[in-house]
Amino acid sequence: MKQAVIAIFDIGKTNKKLFLFNQQYQIVWEKTTQFAETTDEDGDPCEDLERLRSWLLESWAEAHQLPNFDVQALNFSTYGASFVGVDAHGTALTPLYNYLKPYPEALQTQFYAQYGGEEALAVETASPVLGSLNSGMQLYRLKYQKPVLFAQIAHFLHLPQYVSMLFTNQFCADITSVGCHTNLWDFTKNQYHNWVQSEGIAQKLPPMASHQSSVLCNETKIGAGLHDSSAALIPYLAQFETPFVLISTGTWSISLNPFNDLPLTFEELQQDCLCYLTYEGRAVKASRLFAGHQHEQKVSELAQAFNLDENFYQNIDYQAVYSQKHEQLYYDFMTELVAKQVSSTHLVLANTPVTQIFVDGGFSKNALYMHLMAAAYPQFEVYAASVAQATALGAALVMHQQWNNAVLPTNLVEFY
Repeated sequence: MKQAVIAIFDIGKTNKKLFLFNQQYQIVWEKTTQFAETTDEDGDPCEDLERLRSWLLESWAEAHQLPNFDVQALNFSTYGASFVGVDAHGTALTPLYNYLKPYPEALQTQFYAQYGGEEALAVETASPVLGSLNSGMQLYRLKYQKPVLFAQIAHFLHLPQYVSMLFTNQFCADITSVGCHTNLWDFTKNQYHNWVQSEGIAQKLPPMASHQSSVLCNETKIGAGLHDSSAALIPYLAQFETPFVLISTGTWSISLNPFNDLPLTFEELQQDCLCYLTYEGRAVKASRLFAGHQHEQKVSELAQAFNLDENFYQNIDYQAVYSQKHEQLYYDFMTELVAKQVSSTHLVLANTPVTQIFVDGGFSKNALYMHLMAAAYPQFEVYAASVAQATALGAALVMHQQWNNAVLPTNLVEFY
């Protein structure tokens, strides 16, 4: 008898993955690929959209051929801040512009001058001024730099919804993509910002999808897709009702507080705070710290100075006194780094009912970091947590009621 599964495409900038999860949300099959970027019409690097499209369709066909699995549902999590402009038939008319593409300074000045200035607009849209990383600005640029092309575009789709459209032939928007530092969403009014209507962009943005429903295609229930940062939070929200902050650590350490609905101030925006929206439309206040990058640089510096392997720090636990100089220097650095982390996390933690802090990613496995964090937060429960493939799992959990009649497992998040 075939095993019922849900398929999830998890599309990162580097790794493109397809997972099959069983009804207990364990991964039972997976495949991964990478491929080189191409360039847009200006010579700037961008996703190879045609290659991505081909890989998605080929991988989907492969999953359906597997003899042991019955694929009952499909969803998507992808990186955000990237739009595809398509015609009425869903054919891509634009590249998937890279969110790191330089933004024309004159056009940015024109935009903010026209719509109330950087400070007011940043507060209303919960979006720091980030150029192309504010994906709505990509549409504004197209309108003024390529008006003929802009006129030909029937729908602008964020990447998760473009990928979903390839399988459903339906066009939709998604609140997790629209609500992530795009400049498109007015958090003070809970609707598209007035500039989106004024510039004739609103009619090119399709209706907002409901994550409580799906599209039935060839007996498979297909979701609308999610922005990866919002998807990664879903396993924690599914498992814990007690208010928490999640510190997701990697190159950036991002503190996410789904229990903070206080409006962002301009001062917070200047300190690298922003807001995400959950798939239910709830605001998640977030702050960022370049902690992983700083740690990588310091470890490399100490390894060179003392002729050590670059994994030397993995054996350093908290001690009252260190006998080796490099251990003491690493401890001093980590003390400073955790102090910065506390300041960053405080921006989203203050004046909220949070009692638990979960740390996942690289620093969750760093014994010294976890000890210092626990010492910095004696009034909180601080846990090192782990979710395997959190973004893909989040995209699967959103579809739970669509395909899975089993009880949601209670071990989605592991502690160590």
